[in-house]
Amino acid sequence: MNEIEQERFESELQRMRPAQPPQPFMARLASSRPALPHRPAARALGVSRGFSWDLVLRCLAPAMALVVAVALCWRLGFPAPKQANPVNPDQATVGLKADDVQIAHELVSSFDAVARLPSGEPVRFRCRKWMDQVVFSDRNRGIVVEERRPRVEVVPVRFETD
Repeated sequence: MNEIEQERFESELQRMRPAQPPQPFMARLASSRPALPHRPAARALGVSRGFSWDLVLRCLAPAMALVVAVALCWRLGFPAPKQANPVNPDQATVGLKADDVQIAHELVSSFDAVARLPSGEPVRFRCRKWMDQVVFSDRNRGIVVEERRPRVEVVPVRFETD
């Protein structure tokens, strides 16, 4: 079957209408269908005419679950404060007195980069990445404070052009 024959066949099929099934077949089909149970119209539409425990339980169940979840979060989220080291009142008025202070600078990386200014002149940049660390401690209170911060240093270096 070529393309022209196929198009003719499709157009014929579109013009045709399906035949009606025989009456005895439709009668047997209708008699074999089970009867639908009778439901009141108000219940079918979702309208109730009285007190329904079903509705009360459907509303209270999510609310009760929410109350239980909030109670658990509140109970687990706010434990009673515990005092690990009691502070002497005399020491509380005195500020932190550092016995040992250490300062360190660690070079992490270093590289050079070249860029051009808007005027077209080349400029070299020396870039260095540092890690600065400060540690101080107060032995009387048993406190050690350590702070580490990264730092980037960029220094422009001019090219000598003649």
